[in-house]
Amino acid sequence: MTDRLSRQPSDQETRLLRDPGRQELENERRNLSFADHVGVIAQEPLTPLTKILLVLTLILLLLSSVFVGLFAGAQHKLRLEQRRKGEKGDRPPSGTVTVTSTTISTASSTQMTTATATRITTTTVVTDPSPTKVPEKEVCFSPQCIVLSASMLSSLDTSQDPCENFYDFANGGWLRTHPLPADKSSFGKFEALSRRNKQVIQRILESNYSMSSSKSSQDTKLLLKLRDFYSSCLNENRLEDRGAVPLLGFVQTIRTLYRSGPSAMASHKSTDLTAALSYLHSRGISTFFSFGIKGDDGVDPNHMVLWFSQSGLSLPSKEYYEHENLLAEFQTVVERLLFALTEPVETSRHASSTFVINESTNVWPPWPWPPWGDDDGDSDEDEEPVDRRRKARKLAKHVVKMERRLANASLDLDVLYQDPIRTYNPLPLSNLTNALPQIHFPAYFAAFTPRSFPEKVIVTYPAYITSLSDILEDTAADVIEAYLVVRTALTLSPYLGTNTEVWRAQRSLEEILTGIKKGFVGDRAEYCVGRVEEALGFAAGRYFVNETFMEESKEQGTKVIRDIIESFKASLPHIGWMDKKSANAAAEKADAIRVKVGFPLSPDIRDPGSILKYYRSVKVHQDDFFGNMISAVTSKIFKKWLQLGRRRNQDLWDIYPSAVNAYFDPPANEIVFPAGIFQPPFFGKGWPSYLSYGAFGQVASHELTHAFDSAGRLYNQAGKLEEWWTNSTSRGFQVKQDCIVKQFSAYTIDDGNGRKIHLNGNL
Repeated sequence: MTDRLSRQPSDQETRLLRDPGRQELENERRNLSFADHVGVIAQEPLTPLTKILLVLTLILLLLSSVFVGLFAGAQHKLRLEQRRKGEKGDRPPSGTVTVTSTTISTASSTQMTTATATRITTTTVVTDPSPTKVPEKEVCFSPQCIVLSASMLSSLDTSQDPCENFYDFANGGWLRTHPLPADKSSFGKFEALSRRNKQVIQRILESNYSMSSSKSSQDTKLLLKLRDFYSSCLNENRLEDRGAVPLLGFVQTIRTLYRSGPSAMASHKSTDLTAALSYLHSRGISTFFSFGIKGDDGVDPNHMVLWFSQSGLSLPSKEYYEHENLLAEFQTVVERLLFALTEPVETSRHASSTFVINESTNVWPPWPWPPWGDDDGDSDEDEEPVDRRRKARKLAKHVVKMERRLANASLDLDVLYQDPIRTYNPLPLSNLTNALPQIHFPAYFAAFTPRSFPEKVIVTYPAYITSLSDILEDTAADVIEAYLVVRTALTLSPYLGTNTEVWRAQRSLEEILTGIKKGFVGDRAEYCVGRVEEALGFAAGRYFVNETFMEESKEQGTKVIRDIIESFKASLPHIGWMDKKSANAAAEKADAIRVKVGFPLSPDIRDPGSILKYYRSVKVHQDDFFGNMISAVTSKIFKKWLQLGRRRNQDLWDIYPSAVNAYFDPPANEIVFPAGIFQPPFFGKGWPSYLSYGAFGQVASHELTHAFDSAGRLYNQAGKLEEWWTNSTSRGFQVKQDCIVKQFSAYTIDDGNGRKIHLNGNL
């Protein structure tokens, strides 16, 4: 039933209720103008209610005028204060506005007969996006800025909505114009700059480049050494003519050393395995274990001591050995290598004698040692290819099985790389020698240094020593020998001609592991410049620095880094999980970081004589690329061993000047930026400061975080390994770290066989 009180009158009732006289008056008023209306209203007498409303209106107008005036005065005063501070370079306070909004959400359902309204009140603080200070410079229209702007704009894909697909918006243009090269597994701005840096060095090596200097004769010698090394790599005809002969000679030397002990092929507890391993390790071939010369992180980071660790594997990490399909591919590669390197003995012996004569002039002590050859009477001369193939297949199966055991015995990489406390285990040297009796360590050390043997060794993973001993004891001697050959081939075959079977076998494994295009070989000159950098990087760096890196760049880059450090220090008091004591200690560590920019002083890049002295043990022959690489690697390793027992040389770098990279070294508490990265798109001469801090600043910031990341934070300002944060701060950091680990561990990729593999968040 309808409520009478709420009923509206009908149209007929409305017409009947109208006053005819009033209707005529309304019609007359409709014909009046606006001015006539005002006059009529003014002539009408004011009622008491009208008088009250007029008084209230006047009061409101007066109050509004007062408030508007006060607000305008405050705004004017604030602008003057901001301008004054901006001129002084101070940062004015950001204005904030509190906005309160009320919304009503209505939930409805087909099963509900009424609608439910919910009132939601939200408060949002809006920060004033005004500039932090008055701009000091006008818009940059220099040629450098115009080129850079064009590069940035061309990298965008403006057809994409950045709010919906920011990645493609920011990178789509660059990705379209930079397809992935067939010979590379990844490619980005770093790789593109590295290619350009190599082209600078290539022009120097292929031109009549010379430096006007009082020591020009030394520059001539240095450039000749570089160019001979480069030419030996470029001469592919010579490489193809020699085939696998250099590697066959190297392998025969290993076999001779391995079989030279009094109980060879019967037991491993003799000097045969020791001699073979010291020979391999001195030439950069990682097998079974490795030694490093680094600071004693727990006692004195600047005192260089001996570190013992697990060796590298043929596959990238231990997880790869759980995939049967991949292991089958790997076993096929191992079989190809073993078959190719068991050529008739006459060929391999001839190659060995040639190789050893060349190499004996390059290093000390001379190899092979002992000087006598293989007297066991065995000969493979009369073996048929079918028998050699069957033998290679059998050995390959056992080699893969043994390396799988080595992988399982190894420490997980996330612990090895991210937990410096767990991997710092100082032990008496006797513990190592007793736990691994298959190696005669006095003879091993004698191959590297004539000084007294160390009394202490730092072991990264003590359990690995016992496991390695068990594996060596359980494995047949011919399998161990085959494993040494395979590790050698995988390391050295890239220095042969591309038509050799060992090069092709090694390359096929690389294609499987990295996804590079099958059978595609990249630009030879680019590859050879890379080997020059690897072998004689400080020599090539002298001329690269002279061409590309000015003192102004060093000063500007250092300033950016220092400013980033200061900004980091200023943020420390505002970190919620870090208490004041830890924040102060972190600021002290940041202040103590040694900043190194451009190039090292040992060797002194500015002095060609210093560089020649540094590389004097590297023997370079214009037609022996294989031997040149071996000589360079051997020289580098012996230089490392010469630091044993000495103080850290703070002028040494672990990176060459033309590298597009940077690093932070926790025990040295130093941050290093080579000249190679001080190029566009990371750095440019004449760039406005906002571009320099945005581009190179992010590189500097990234490296700085390594001083305080999960591993770096465990080293104090002197580089010593200790817990220098308070317990509460460490717990707060761990909460944040666990969150990130959990997030990244949830990401998966397809392994190509329909299975999902989770990322390792700890890495």
